[in-house]
Amino acid sequence: MDAVVHPDQASFDAIAHDRLAADPVRNTVALTSLHWARRHPDPNRPPTLITFHDRGELVGSVIRTPPWVVQTADLPLEALELAVDRLREVDPDLPGVTGPSEKSEAFATAWGRPFRVTMSTRLYRLGTLAPPAVAGSGRMATEDDVPLLAAWREAFAREASPNAPVQPAEEIMRSSLRLGNGHAVWEAGGTPVAWAAASAPIAGMTRVAPVYTPPGHRRHGYGAAVTAMITQWATDRGATAVVLFADLANPTSNSIYQRIGYAPVEDWTEHTWKR
Repeated sequence: MDAVVHPDQASFDAIAHDRLAADPVRNTVALTSLHWARRHPDPNRPPTLITFHDRGELVGSVIRTPPWVVQTADLPLEALELAVDRLREVDPDLPGVTGPSEKSEAFATAWGRPFRVTMSTRLYRLGTLAPPAVAGSGRMATEDDVPLLAAWREAFAREASPNAPVQPAEEIMRSSLRLGNGHAVWEAGGTPVAWAAASAPIAGMTRVAPVYTPPGHRRHGYGAAVTAMITQWATDRGATAVVLFADLANPTSNSIYQRIGYAPVEDWTEHTWKR
């Protein structure tokens, strides 16, 4: 087994993109992260990109787009020790790992530092969409909505991932809209009450994230309604696989997504190193 550390994204894409795109559901995080990195390159924090080869055949990869953790969905377990060795050399300060639970835990254990579980999620894929009957109506967001959605994005991040890196929310929202990603807003009585975003289709896959309802508007079905709306937006744009992650600590959201047509695929776990 050999590992190749790629000097840039073009080198990695030439070898690994088709492999990742062949299974866009399980590689959803890698595909969307790399899509963003291509359009927002950061020369001060280039991605870490490694492919694994067995007798010349490509058998897997790992990627990290700083400041986030390394992603292991495409890591074959037989390359685990090799991956740890190479990442210690080229990216020793990586803060943790995410991926399908077995791979993520195996990597965290092999890294050798004390770690904690920072997020446990379930990956879902759309089957047949069943929009709920909910009061109000939805619309697609425009740049006029950026200040509101940026504030909601920050609130979502504080609630869902309080230890995640802080990012410039307004800049990200504007860039997301200009990239053609979708942002749906649900309104009740003319007041925005929920928001859901989705990536533009990549290799036929769209990932819905985030979905946010401010605390004062919860328990009215608005989150389900806006998720169904952005899901329909994605399928209308040609997505053949619409996916999302739900926090396993939130049984309500897991139940809601299944009611509107999403089915479980697999569980993911994020581990970060203790300081």
